[in-house]
This record gives sequence, structure tokens and C-alpha cells, in this order.
Amino acid sequence: MTASSPPPSEAHDLQAIDMSLKIGDLALANPVGTASGTYGKGLEFQPFYEVGRLGFVVVKTITSEVRPGNPPPRLCEIPGGLVNSIGLPNPGVDAYIETVLPKLRTLGAPVVINIAGHDIDDFAFLAARFAAEDGVDALELNMSCPNVSGGLDFSTDPKVAKDVLVRVRAETDLPLIAKLSPNVTDIRPIGEAAAAGGADAISAINTLVGMPVDWRKQKPVLGRGYGGVSGPCIKPVALRMVRMLFETVDIPIIGIGGIENADDAMEYFVAGAAAIQVGTANYYRPTAALDIVEGLPERIASLGASSLREIIGSIRMP
Repeated sequence: MTASSPPPSEAHDLQAIDMSLKIGDLALANPVGTASGTYGKGLEFQPFYEVGRLGFVVVKTITSEVRPGNPPPRLCEIPGGLVNSIGLPNPGVDAYIETVLPKLRTLGAPVVINIAGHDIDDFAFLAARFAAEDGVDALELNMSCPNVSGGLDFSTDPKVAKDVLVRVRAETDLPLIAKLSPNVTDIRPIGEAAAAGGADAISAINTLVGMPVDWRKQKPVLGRGYGGVSGPCIKPVALRMVRMLFETVDIPIIGIGGIENADDAMEYFVAGAAAIQVGTANYYRPTAALDIVEGLPERIASLGASSLREIIGSIRMP
């Protein structure tokens, strides 16, 4: 670069940076979404910014029946993150469709409904219910929640993972996102199975299983004992798994884990993610997701690129 050359971030018109992508048939204006369980219904964030400026919104998990959630305490702060044992509290699919879904249609961003079934048929039932409703742009299958009994069963066995996707795909043409667990020896066979079963994208990763302890009381801190670890402390683990999946499957990877700012997001993109979800950061900085949207064009341009697609997976591995 000569002394008279503008820096890369000025060499491109930042407004012209193309951050669009597709997940199945769903076109997204930008790659920044929210992580289920940390963004409520999305409605809670409307006082802070225009939610429609996000690429997509993933709502808190919905089940077929009412769930009260796990006994308290449900949250524990740790250095670099959180451990949660929320337990998927929700009003059940019927009440949700009647009372909440009409409000979600006002958000302005594509809405991804996160569903969790107690078995494969229940996943299919939920998919069919939401597929019949307007205002649902995609489904994220919560195959990997560590905070409910059997929640990890669907993303620790390749055959089961594929069976879930095959069964759900038979019920709907909506884009399907398989949310996978890091609590496995090797995530790649699970990703391959999900893709073979009909997934349009993979979310990686859900939380790591952990247990905060109060040694003075000689008991776990959380009411259920174990919980899901999230936040910046899990980012290196998530980045590794995103890269492994990128090298293994031919569908988009949505990176999740410890994303606080646009620099974190860029780490995921060069590792192989086509999109990202912001989770724990929503709790302590409500504008985190929008801040990332606004910070990405300059960072993409700084790599000499004019589109997000040019940098996905561009990391130079040893």
C-alpha cells in the first residue's frame, strides 16, 4: 500500500458492502441474529432499537405443552460467562400461536421459531403447527438443550439426529436449522447426519454442560445441579467446532458462543460461519446485536472484501 492509497476500510463504500446470505429459501439482509433463550420474544428489545435492522430473530424455545421450567436458582455468573438451568419455561404451542405469534409479526426481522420436542414425533408435530402459520420464516430445532431430561439425546447420536431432520422435513418446506451440542467427542458426524436428513443450516454451538459449586454449603449453586455454560469463556471451543463443521458439510454454519462485538463476529466468519447469533451479551448490553450489524461493514472492507461471502472460511490454518 502506498502512502497515497486509502486504507482498505476507505477503499470501499461501506454502504455497498454486501452482507446478505440465504438459509435455504430464506434471504437475509445481514448475518446477525439472536440466540434462543437470551432474547425472549424479541419484543423486549424494541425500546432499545429497531429490531427489524437485525438479520433475523430466534425466539425462546417453544414446546408442545406448558413448561414451568427448572427450580431456582436458575442462573449463576462465572468468570467470562454464565451457567444457566432455565429449563425451557413457555406457555406451550397453542397459547404461543394465539397470543405471541401475532406480536412477532410486527418485529420487522425474519422470525425463526426454536422448537424442542420430547421425542421425534413431537418435533414433527411442532413443525407442522408452526408451518401452518403466517409470520414464521424458519425453524431452529433445539436438539441439544442440556437443561431438560433427554434434551441432548437428539444431537449426540448421528442416526437419531438424522431421523429428527427427516421426520421434520416431511412436515414442512420451511428452512430448518439444526442446533447442535458441543457435548460430544466429535461434532462432525452429527453435522453430516443433520445435513443428510434435510437441515438447511447448522447452529453451533449450544451450551457446554457445567456445574457451579458452593463449597461452603457443599452443594451445587443451581437448583437442578448442572447447567449450560455460555459467554466469552466458550468462544474458542465454539470456533473450533464451527471450523470443523465448515470443513465437513456443505450447508451454512451459524456460529454461537461468546459473541460480544463485531470483532468476535469476524472471528466466526473467517473460521467458516455464514451467520452468527448473539446470546449472553444481550443480558448486559441490550444493543449488542445491532452494534455488531453496524460494525461489520468496516471490518469486512478492511480485509479488502466487498461482501461477506468473500471472507467466510478464509482463515489460513497451519
